[in-house]
Amino acid sequence: MEQTQDMGTDRQNPSVVIIGAGMTGIALAIKLKLSGITHITLLEKADSVGGTWRENTYPGVACDVPSHAYTYSFAPNPHWSSFFAPGREIRAYFQSVFDQYDLGNLTHFNEKVTRCNYQQEKWLVTTESGKNFSADFVFSATGFLHQPRYPDLPGLEDFAGAKMHSARWDHSVDLKGKKIGVIGTGSSATQMIPELINMEGTDVSVFQRTAQWIVHTENKPYSEKQKQRFQQDHSRIERVKNLSLYIFEQGTTALTSTSWFYKTLHKIFAWNAVRNLNKKVKDSELRKKLTPDYTFGCKRVVLNGAFYDAMQQPNAHLVTDKIDHISMTGIVTADGTHHDLDIIVMATGFDSTAYMRPIELTGRDGLTIEEAWRDKMIAYRSMCIPGFPNFFLTLGPNSPVGNYSVIAISERQADFAISLIKEWQKGNLPTIEVKKSAFYNWYSNLKDKLRTTVWASGCQSWYLDADGDPLTWPDSWKAWTRMMDTAAIEDFEKAAPTVINSSSSPQESYSLAES
Repeated sequence: MEQTQDMGTDRQNPSVVIIGAGMTGIALAIKLKLSGITHITLLEKADSVGGTWRENTYPGVACDVPSHAYTYSFAPNPHWSSFFAPGREIRAYFQSVFDQYDLGNLTHFNEKVTRCNYQQEKWLVTTESGKNFSADFVFSATGFLHQPRYPDLPGLEDFAGAKMHSARWDHSVDLKGKKIGVIGTGSSATQMIPELINMEGTDVSVFQRTAQWIVHTENKPYSEKQKQRFQQDHSRIERVKNLSLYIFEQGTTALTSTSWFYKTLHKIFAWNAVRNLNKKVKDSELRKKLTPDYTFGCKRVVLNGAFYDAMQQPNAHLVTDKIDHISMTGIVTADGTHHDLDIIVMATGFDSTAYMRPIELTGRDGLTIEEAWRDKMIAYRSMCIPGFPNFFLTLGPNSPVGNYSVIAISERQADFAISLIKEWQKGNLPTIEVKKSAFYNWYSNLKDKLRTTVWASGCQSWYLDADGDPLTWPDSWKAWTRMMDTAAIEDFEKAAPTVINSSSSPQESYSLAES
């Protein structure tokens, strides 16, 4: 094992390890640098930056948040090619920002973090290669959609053709002229399916478990003249960005608010989605199959302008019968039909509750994250967990990750964490460790609101935890930003708490009975 790389403790310039060089990790490193903290180590498991935009390269991959709203506040981009940017362009943008802020000398590529242990008032971060890094603070910037979820289907391993997850696309597979089965109809699937259907000679069967609410969008390209105007006057970018975020803010609030106005707005959004379906899909049987049977917004709303048209092509087939098993040559559904296939694509999403895992995270006195989250996955303001001092989880449980810009969320969370670090630098906090009382109060206030959101209306989605409770923010965007703009240092320990060893104290699982 290599020698520990210890950057020492300096209150004015503490050592920080950031796990992940995706969108959030890059934002954190830059904001920390801008705040005067330079002892930063960025650990990335792969050989390049980009996170989800590095890993998702399926045909048609794009962001469903407008490009100017999916941009760092400190790095506007006048060169976006279209209203919704394609994945390769987004990855190139993150690489350019990474280079612009000279993060390369802070970054260790091909260093997959396996363990984080808090001992002797420092974090020891260990990578798969055996390297150790000692730091005052650790940020988990692994994202919340980074562990692909594979379907549990009998016979999947026996399939003789090519098979791949949408987040692990195999570009060596020739798709032309092939019979392709796509399992899933979520956001990624609805982007790739039209591309597959429009390829030369393909025959595409779409296996749908649940119909999706789809809002029609047009992805118009920006002209060279428009891009030139954006470059000459950045206020134009701000206007497009702010309008886009305002529309998304209203849509998200309509899913959480119980006010007359937002309930009415929710009905209008749902009516618009129904109108889009009725207008686009002419065949009544197909339209019936594509009609959701749950409340608008209960699952993540799909923004797409090509899926309905593609599904009406002669080489497209919508299958709604349950999959029974996989054979060597295709998929067999519950009605006994065998669907001959050359390729199976699993657009089955991600484990949205993985967060920092499979990293072994161990806090004060041997408390593991599995023990802390044994009863419920909770983090104070989505970022801080009792027993894990100086550790920040980004995009954690109950972050506002519905149809909104994740960049805007990550930047706010970075600012919140840095405001707490500044209090630590002043000596107002010995460590940054949330009090259990504040932790319980946080979730107690939260869970009452969670029950009234559309996400708790009865459907199954990745927004829910194992108990069926929403993992999203149950209030308006403005309420969240007001909360995140205040550090509330009274919610944090003023002295290191006495903790009984977790192996002999079931209380350390943070039983919700205490809340």
